[in-house]
Amino acid sequence: MKLAAHYNRASIFIAVVVLMAGALIYYFAIRQITRNQLDREIAEEIAERVDYVNRNGKIPKNDFDGNLTQFVKINTANFPTRFFDTVYVSSPGKAPENGRAAAALITVGGQHYKVIITESYAGINNLVQIITLITTVLLIVLLLVLLITNKYVLTNLWQPFYNILHELKVFNVADPKTLPSKPNRVDEFNELNTAVQIMASRVKNDYQHLKQFTENASHEMMTPLAVITTKLDTLIQDENINADQYTQINDIYSAAAKLSRLNHALLLLVKIENNLVNDEEALSLQSLITQKLQQFKELIAAKDITVIEVLKENRIVASKTLIDILLNNLFSNAIRHNIEHGKLMISLTNEKLVFENPGAAKPLDGDILFERFQKAPGSDGVGLGLTIVKNICQLYHWDINYSHQGSLHRFEIVFNKDIETVAKK
Repeated sequence: MKLAAHYNRASIFIAVVVLMAGALIYYFAIRQITRNQLDREIAEEIAERVDYVNRNGKIPKNDFDGNLTQFVKINTANFPTRFFDTVYVSSPGKAPENGRAAAALITVGGQHYKVIITESYAGINNLVQIITLITTVLLIVLLLVLLITNKYVLTNLWQPFYNILHELKVFNVADPKTLPSKPNRVDEFNELNTAVQIMASRVKNDYQHLKQFTENASHEMMTPLAVITTKLDTLIQDENINADQYTQINDIYSAAAKLSRLNHALLLLVKIENNLVNDEEALSLQSLITQKLQQFKELIAAKDITVIEVLKENRIVASKTLIDILLNNLFSNAIRHNIEHGKLMISLTNEKLVFENPGAAKPLDGDILFERFQKAPGSDGVGLGLTIVKNICQLYHWDINYSHQGSLHRFEIVFNKDIETVAKK
């Protein structure tokens, strides 16, 4: 959930709680105020009747204002005025209704009376309902305004953050361009932008130093390796060495060749991971696979492997060098780990490329299969072939999957061409 959604949820929840609590307090306050007003009106009614009795010396027969008035004889002169809620019937045949009443003492000709005046709550209830309705409408309008304000204000307020986030997502350590600096009125975003620029500058400097070191180390390693290989070639051709010396020299020669392959593979991984291979062009994958079959036909014939190919036209935009390396590794892996008199099944469609071959009955560990320096026991490889294949697929946003059924090992490359097109744009 986005930060704006979290903020909206929290602010709306707090606003609803506060407004509901305020509405309840407001409701009871209004009710108390209107009740006090009703008590004052009833007190005025009592005063009018006391005044009438004092002037006329008798109990009034008709109600003054249509309110319900009762006179009840009592035998005590100690009766304080009191106010209370009651239920009464205004006229015969009508339903009972709530009212507010007051009882007070009136004396006429030495006789004490308790006068009870009752007024309906209907007017007050109508007023409270109107106030409640207005409050509810205002609450809804306030929440809507809060939602709309949060949506647009927060969107504009957080736009610099999203701009910085976008720059980080498209950040390429190999790109010589620096991250753009966009001053903002929010100090925290300015500090974040400054920190990101400093971090990006440090990363680029470290990358350049590492790149330079890798290139220099690789270049410097090639020279002594070439010298070692040349000297070993000379020693091997010497007729004066014995069989034991020949075996030792041959072992050294194999180790040097392996070290050279390892050096090439590691350098290639660095180039792929940092997107330093930029010779992309339109390629026919069907034609490239056909050419590879011709190149590997001697190795295929040596193990008497039957090739079953179903190749359909598939055009991709990629580096020919990298695709050549990818196919080399797939063919080498399928041939080297195949069985004698086995099969190699290659399927190519517009959506995927599949290599299948029989091999060991035990499946490979898919969790570490594409990791560096993972190889089968007894293999003379450097353990980087499938890692290179995976990195090439990642470079072009393809998916590579491994599966095993029976003794059949299957490597499948899925071409996500829509994602690839978007990425290149």
